[in-house]
Amino acid sequence: MEDRKFGIPQAIVLAGIIIAIAILLSGFKGQIPTGGKSPSIKLKDISVEPITTKDHISGNLAGAKVAIIEFSDTECPFCKRFHPTLKKIVADSKDEVVWVYRHFPIDSLHSKARKESEATECAAELGGNDAFWKYLDKLLEITPSNDGLDPAELPKIAQEIGLDISKFNSCLSSGKYNNLVETHLKDGIKAGVTGTPSSVLVNLKNGKKTFLEGAQSYESVKSAVDSIK
Repeated sequence: MEDRKFGIPQAIVLAGIIIAIAILLSGFKGQIPTGGKSPSIKLKDISVEPITTKDHISGNLAGAKVAIIEFSDTECPFCKRFHPTLKKIVADSKDEVVWVYRHFPIDSLHSKARKESEATECAAELGGNDAFWKYLDKLLEITPSNDGLDPAELPKIAQEIGLDISKFNSCLSSGKYNNLVETHLKDGIKAGVTGTPSSVLVNLKNGKKTFLEGAQSYESVKSAVDSIK
């Protein structure tokens, strides 16, 4: 009997904790909803800016059938995990898939991500599309995520991939790419992005689109690509 009486207040306290957590998460729009263990694929009418030569593209756009437009935050641990998956998807696609990278820094979670996004753009300015991807690859490789990267590493990455540090630092301190990052962010919001990583898959022949949420497995991404071809 004593054990039974003791269990009731414990249950009440536990229920209160569960309710509180549920309330907190119900308004959360960051990484957890789209980066958890059970991400979803949704088919819907998606509005996203068209792909142009100004985009950062990995793969051969001329002959591709499908484009994966990824909205990503450089300090998001799920984005860090998803990055190699998309690299493999493109590499294995035999030029049928291209990967388009767009910035979606979640300022409320990662105060450093926006400046890191600008750093990748400065790399692109100084070294072109190849430098952008090399810089991004290295940044995601070394960051511990969740604002763990020391800003002092940004020029070091630039030097490592062969860029002029003086010009890189000048570019980064100018803030000249802040507006571009903001444009990408607004494009993502318009497309329905609420967390990272989120991707819009586009059939480049008929315009059909699929919305892919979270750091999904290679098999899930490939299945989504195949379904939209």
